[in-house]
Amino acid sequence: MRDARTIAVYAAEAQRYAAIEMTPDQKGALDLFLSMLPPHAHILDLGCGPGHHAAHMMAQGHRVDAIDATQAFVDAAHVLGVPARLASFDDITGTALYDGIWASFSLLHAPRTSVPRHIAALVQALRPSGAFFLGMKTGTGAARDALGRRYAYFSERELTDMVIAQGLIVTQTAADSAAGLLGSVDPYVLILARKPADHA
Repeated sequence: MRDARTIAVYAAEAQRYAAIEMTPDQKGALDLFLSMLPPHAHILDLGCGPGHHAAHMMAQGHRVDAIDATQAFVDAAHVLGVPARLASFDDITGTALYDGIWASFSLLHAPRTSVPRHIAALVQALRPSGAFFLGMKTGTGAARDALGRRYAYFSERELTDMVIAQGLIVTQTAADSAAGLLGSVDPYVLILARKPADHA
């Protein structure tokens, strides 16, 4: 479900958001995620933002299905040569479509009760032996930040349990904190996992 207030914030702040750099942990997670993929992999970038991650993936020879719910981000990704398209979490359907799924600080904008089903749909769309990345701010409950963006918060344990419940094997987690668009320093967790080769 798209949240109009969240999308409006990103539409208004697209340039400023694009200037935020990845932390060393995030850069390391992206490199490790890519190392888990076969050559010329098909990757879903869920909530691609201005397309920086997708552009890096494409530069490594991969094919990226980059989606975002904010048109300003889709337009920014096109400038980088990323064939992004406008879509939401609910548009992810299908089975065994992707070798890798990159969900970097996107699912945290879904309704809290919807996050488990979105993860289930993503795992369904992941091929056996596929790589899965989830980046989320951590905390409890749900709230809007001072900019008006909707957030769903979970603990690291809750998130890893959700991933494991879908049959994935967690290979690495990293927890830290960093400043984002709001300027506050918030805790987050990065989770890397793999779908077993024999996963139906």
